[in-house]
Amino acid sequence: MQKNMSKKYCAIIGVVVVCLGLVGYKAGWLGGGAKTQAAQAVAVKAVQVQQQDARVSYEFVGQVKAKDEVKILSKVGGVVVAKMVQGGAVVTKGQPLFRIDDKQYQSAIRSAQATLTKSRATLANSRRDLERYEYLGSVQGVSQQTLDSYRSQVEQNEADVAMNEANLQEATENREDTLIVSPVDGRIDVNDVSVGQFVVAGSTTLGTVSSLDPVWVQFSMSENEYLKLVRQGNGVLPEAFRSQLKLLLGDGSTYPELGQVEQVDKGVSDTTGTITLKAAFTNTQKMLLPGLFAKIVAQGELRPNALLVPQRAVKEMLDNTFVTVVTESNAAESRPVKLGEKVGNWYIVESGLAAGDRVVVEGVDKVKQGAQMSVTLLSPESI
Repeated sequence: MQKNMSKKYCAIIGVVVVCLGLVGYKAGWLGGGAKTQAAQAVAVKAVQVQQQDARVSYEFVGQVKAKDEVKILSKVGGVVVAKMVQGGAVVTKGQPLFRIDDKQYQSAIRSAQATLTKSRATLANSRRDLERYEYLGSVQGVSQQTLDSYRSQVEQNEADVAMNEANLQEATENREDTLIVSPVDGRIDVNDVSVGQFVVAGSTTLGTVSSLDPVWVQFSMSENEYLKLVRQGNGVLPEAFRSQLKLLLGDGSTYPELGQVEQVDKGVSDTTGTITLKAAFTNTQKMLLPGLFAKIVAQGELRPNALLVPQRAVKEMLDNTFVTVVTESNAAESRPVKLGEKVGNWYIVESGLAAGDRVVVEGVDKVKQGAQMSVTLLSPESI
């Protein structure tokens, strides 16, 4: 019996030793902890905060607008009998677009011509009568009153001829106006009239033509931004800002042509507190269409010895901005920062970082405060 008890105690001691060994291994007593800790380090990529002279850039959301947007109204009324273009087509100034039935205007021309011919014949006859009575008047054959009466008749007939000539001119112009042409170069909208539709003179919109080259990009800036810029330009927007505007399109590409500010609104909006500007861009390839949204990028002042951090490293939360800094022991430290203007793909740092600090640019969402990281340092040129 004593022998069996000894075996039982030995078995219990063996189990305890095995358990203690497993716990010790996990706790690092037997050298396994360092490997586990290394395996838990999060792989991230980081870059050093740069310090250098930097040219500030300003970004504004803009929308493409046509410089000229003309509603096409007919000067005469009638039924549309021909349509020379399809909606959405590019048109040139003077290009025929629509034709209105001109039958009634042709009839008006013939009537005006007949009336004018009759009045001219009446005028010629009255002039001959006046010549005869002037001769009689010279030999005292008729009274002065009779002579004056014939002279007045000639003047009246001359007036009738002038009026009928004007009526014929108007009838001719009305017939010419039955052919509707484009007033500007541009693109006609798709909401144009159809053949057979009756149009009212001066009221019915047959279509709208928007000019395409050049175009405006309209954008707004805050009152504070405007005041800051005009102070730099001694009362006007700086030349570098006004004439060297870049345009970033919706797909992220850069428009190949530079633009320039052409119009600044007369005042600040009462509702938005912003001031509206219009910049002109050439559009020879007709790439920019009215209604497109794009970003205006403008040059600002030069900031000497500015601290720069990549935009990719910055996270925003509740109107605060943070970056994840790599400590000397490769641990993650979430640090609040105050940012200034943009410089390309970087931000100017006003406070919170120092030159040479390493900030995480890839993998920041995978690390928590104090977590160990396996850091790959990138060059600033690769950002």
